[in-house]
Amino acid sequence: MELRTIIYDKLHKDCRTIREKVFMNEQGFKNEFDEKDNNAVHAVVYDGDVPVAAGRLFTEDGSVFVIGKIAVLKEYRHNMVGSMLVKELENEAIRSYGNRIMIFAQQRAAEFYKTLGYNETSEKGENEGVPYVTMIKVLSCVPFGKLEDRI
Repeated sequence: MELRTIIYDKLHKDCRTIREKVFMNEQGFKNEFDEKDNNAVHAVVYDGDVPVAAGRLFTEDGSVFVIGKIAVLKEYRHNMVGSMLVKELENEAIRSYGNRIMIFAQQRAAEFYKTLGYNETSEKGENEGVPYVTMIKVLSCVPFGKLEDRI
């Protein structure tokens, strides 16, 4: 495997393809794309030239960021691809001076996010019949760049 991640400033066709395969074809969601896609950065993990995972990151207030739509092709799950994708999106939030990340995780994926330092809140819900839980992670890292640029 030769993995690399590319960050796009809009919904890229490879991101769309991954989400359609995972969320629509595999999991049966009907309403996969929304207006938040227009205000998000999107990350795609490639194995060589093949897109294998995708996710998005956005903020509404500049300090709390939301990671969502994390989708990994079935044959790449359990290979740390999802962890790599989430870490790349966290780094994007850090570069934008974010201090917290929120994820609306499918209940079945909550344990995965816990291994990455996310904590469940009491907020729960459902999306197209699939239960989810809201999870939060406090970013304790200092943003990349020169110190004088942050003062």
